[in-house]
Amino acid sequence: MDKVKEIYCRIYQTTLRTALPFLPYRNPKILHSVTEIPGVLIEKGLKRPLLVTDRSIRELGLTKRLEEVLEENGEPAFVYDGTKQNPTTQMVMEALKIYRDNGCDCIISFGGGSPMDCAKGVGACVARPKKPLKRMAGILKIGRKLPLLIAVPTTAGTGSETTLAAVIVDGETRHKYVINDFPLIPSYAVLDPSVISMLPSSIAAATGMDALTHAVEAYIGRSTTRYTRGEAKKAVRAVFHDIEDAAAHRSLRAEKGMLIAAHRAGRAFTRSYVGYIHAVSHSLSGKYNMPHGRTNAILLPIVLEMYGPKVHQKLAELAVCAGLGKMSEGREALAEKFIAAIYELNERLGIPRKIEGIEEEDIDVLAAYADREANPLYPVPILWDREELKEIYRKARG
Repeated sequence: MDKVKEIYCRIYQTTLRTALPFLPYRNPKILHSVTEIPGVLIEKGLKRPLLVTDRSIRELGLTKRLEEVLEENGEPAFVYDGTKQNPTTQMVMEALKIYRDNGCDCIISFGGGSPMDCAKGVGACVARPKKPLKRMAGILKIGRKLPLLIAVPTTAGTGSETTLAAVIVDGETRHKYVINDFPLIPSYAVLDPSVISMLPSSIAAATGMDALTHAVEAYIGRSTTRYTRGEAKKAVRAVFHDIEDAAAHRSLRAEKGMLIAAHRAGRAFTRSYVGYIHAVSHSLSGKYNMPHGRTNAILLPIVLEMYGPKVHQKLAELAVCAGLGKMSEGREALAEKFIAAIYELNERLGIPRKIEGIEEEDIDVLAAYADREANPLYPVPILWDREELKEIYRKARG
């Protein structure tokens, strides 16, 4: 990256970091079962919730208990289940129509990151009815209170139930953009392990690695605080301890542990941001509709290797945290051990080392999207421009 752009990026990031203690971050209130939701709505005087989910989750019967308890309490849900992987502007508009046509007064998102992002998009459109979604991309473009938003994660990974971000794909250009504003943070998060127990092991694995990526990128960035470092380390420790039991053996204890880990990682990265792994992953999932958690898992060790000595100290600290060694072994050795452990964990979880389907002729445009998302916002350990980012795609495809 040229010196002028580098200086601009670092000044921008330093300004945000300085403002961090004064920004209105908040943590959602935690509920432990979907059966607690009707009580919240009664307390708030709300009676017409929009339930945003996807068809597969509903067909699996995961939303049945929630829909039943809402009906029993005189708060029947109006359901939008058309959300798909990497939600588009069209999906947001379809859900928004149901909200408006039925006079809804609150939103419940039920699913992984995609239904949550779609629900946040609906809330943003309700708050800003005259502003197109694409004009809300970036930072602090909403500025108004959303309807009450309750998030029920069905994957232990995205952390979307605690973040101020919504990731939406433009249905025409397939460009994926991020909306960041404090009103998007859900008011309540429901960490109920019973709703994740029926999901396929492959999804549990990929979303769990997504949580690890959130924690690692938040920890190695330059805008950390004592709080975010603490949350990130707790998340890393839990992922290494619980992910295999949660994904392969479907242990309820481990699934609860992963839900908490994903939530902690979400708290960390919503304040300290992510980095180039996410920027590259977003460009790939937008262009090729690839699963976000899976691409993150593959990119994580590749990009950590590319950062080199700049991240050795922090990776060494995470290695100790994950139980992989002691600081007396030296930071370079521990950093290498941490990266190797991620490769090995991916292998045991059935996640490949490379991403198939990346076309050489697309890399220039993909890198431009990643550059636009990451710079100057993400406080990455090393700054790379569009040309340098192309190397990530080439290494990822092998």
